[in-house]
Amino acid sequence: MSNNHIAISLEIKAPIQEVWDSLAQWEKQGEWMLQTKVWVTSEITEGVGTQISALTGVKKIGILDTMLVTTWQPPHTCEVVHTGKIIKGGGRFHLREVDAETTIFDWSEQVIAPRLLFFIIWPGLYIGVRISLARFARTFR
Repeated sequence: MSNNHIAISLEIKAPIQEVWDSLAQWEKQGEWMLQTKVWVTSEITEGVGTQISALTGVKKIGILDTMLVTTWQPPHTCEVVHTGKIIKGGGRFHLREVDAETTIFDWSEQVIAPRLLFFIIWPGLYIGVRISLARFARTFR
């Protein structure tokens, strides 16, 4: 198994706190993430210890990604560890304030998978996340 990295950054025309508040609404992420339904599975709904599940696929056929929030530093950084049977590694989103009305959203994932498998899935993963993040950015227009 190898530790593989993927990262995407984009500019969002909105104040950093507004972007953070939107990202932190876990169930609403399914509105902009391609073919994904997201829900909180713990009593804690924000902060370290929050448990989240995301099913990506068509109808009820897909890949279940379970996560645990390990870092919570509003309005800048959230980190998760993927705890599922299939998806392993860590994820991070980090927000940087450019000015009062502009935020940079840095998204990254460490995917633990055989290197060859990662290279096979990388293009689809990258394109899917890029499209999803662009959809998220458009919610602020």
